[in-house]
Amino acid sequence: MKLWIVLPMMLLVLSGCAGKTAYRDSCANQLDAAWREMDLAKAEGFAGTVSYSKALSLLTAAKTQQQFEAYKGCTAKSERARFYIRESRAGR
Repeated sequence: MKLWIVLPMMLLVLSGCAGKTAYRDSCANQLDAAWREMDLAKAEGFAGTVSYSKALSLLTAAKTQQQFEAYKGCTAKSERARFYIRESRAGR
């Protein structure tokens, strides 16, 4: 009788864990690409622009969300950060 109670509970717990990985790869890839672009922008001398500062704060927030397994938000913030990095490199 206990098996009929424990087995569905275990399946529920395992399926909940599997659901948190939907954006994991996208988050990691976007963050890596954004940090590489930030390094290039810094090397090119665009580190003082407002867009660069916005991108840096978004990347910090995205990394925090990655640590807390909020992968969808991490992906969104990383994509926005990459936009601001492009704006920074364009001089805006």
